[in-house]
Amino acid sequence: MSMKKANAPIQRAPVLEVIACSVSDAVEAQRGGAGRLEIIRDFDRGGLTPPLKLVQDILGAVTLPVRVMLRETDSYEIVGEAEKEKLCAAASSFSVLNVDGLVLGFLRNGEIDVQLTERVLSCVPNLNATFHHAFEEAKDPFTAIRLLKRLKQVDRILTSGGAREWPAKIERLSRYEEHAGPEIEILAGGGIDQQAMRRICQATGIREFHVGRAAREPVSAAGVVRSVRVKALVETLPESC
Repeated sequence: MSMKKANAPIQRAPVLEVIACSVSDAVEAQRGGAGRLEIIRDFDRGGLTPPLKLVQDILGAVTLPVRVMLRETDSYEIVGEAEKEKLCAAASSFSVLNVDGLVLGFLRNGEIDVQLTERVLSCVPNLNATFHHAFEEAKDPFTAIRLLKRLKQVDRILTSGGAREWPAKIERLSRYEEHAGPEIEILAGGGIDQQAMRRICQATGIREFHVGRAAREPVSAAGVVRSVRVKALVETLPESC
């Protein structure tokens, strides 16, 4: 299990993180050269908390670092106490496994729900976390980054750079990277393909990429991960990017 060290150097070697919904997905991702997995269920709903058994089975089948989705409903705003308790219980159950971290994201009125994020992470002081695509719904992304930097266990933000054309998205990703570092790594994801990875690598210091559909056949939420597709994505990125 990992914990972020203060003032840790920014990782420069490229990492491809692949979404896995099954043991087969995980095995194919590792075979293709992926550097990390995100385990979820219900891909078509943006990813929800996977069963504990699935996480255990994947950990038994691969040696890759694994981050686990923690999301019980489609909404990023959690108001019910029962649901908050369920999130805490799920986080605690994953923390006893050899996982690399969690993937979560909570908002309140368009801003980071710092209180709930702190509450959930306090249940798993041994784990770091990626703040997922809920980030895209924040009213002000730069305020969101500032608030997330206060949460020492949050070491990554997953973002596409917004709903724009790639030149504008890359410019925004570069600004996110500047504001987030050195405490938080930007994990580029959302419509990522080989061309996008090349362009981001050439124009920014971002070296981590998150893919879902691009690693699957067919290229959809209903597809399954194929090692040949993962390998093609990995080979897009030279060792030094």
